[in-house]
Amino acid sequence: MEDHTHEHESCSTGERKSHHSEKTKKNLVSRLNRIEGQVRGLKGLIEKDTYCDDVLHQISSVQSALNGVGKLLLEHHMKSCVVERI
Repeated sequence: MEDHTHEHESCSTGERKSHHSEKTKKNLVSRLNRIEGQVRGLKGLIEKDTYCDDVLHQISSVQSALNGVGKLLLEHHMKSCVVERI
């Protein structure tokens, strides 16, 4: 089972800072590193004049990966800081 620990000690103080578990941070950073590599690959495709359909397909993949990061972050936020404020 995934660790959903996401402490928001600062939520109640008004300070805007997150305290993610190490597992969550590692997961988010790993995903972002992969996306960073995909974006570098996109740059290479543009530099090599790759056919537009192929580039657009890769752009769609990057957007999907970023959406996954956003969903994961939102999920952890909803289970912590938002719950604390209710």
